[in-house]
Amino acid sequence: MTQHVTQEKLHEIWSQKLKLDEFSNEDDFFALGGHSLIMAQIQEAIAKEFGIEVPMDELFRRPTVSAIQAHLESQLARS
Repeated sequence: MTQHVTQEKLHEIWSQKLKLDEFSNEDDFFALGGHSLIMAQIQEAIAKEFGIEVPMDELFRRPTVSAIQAHLESQLARS
């Protein structure tokens, strides 16, 4: 999976769960109105889409699409 596809899919997940059409991949999840319940939904969607379980604390440490993308790509490269 290319970086662009990974980023596009993550952006789509965030858009659906946060119910937002417009935001940057550098925007902070919490500044966009996110909270722990939505984060759990995103965690589940990432696992379903990419087949990778991202721990909740990792998602909290990486509150942007770009940061989660970098983490996922490193995980995908290992597998």
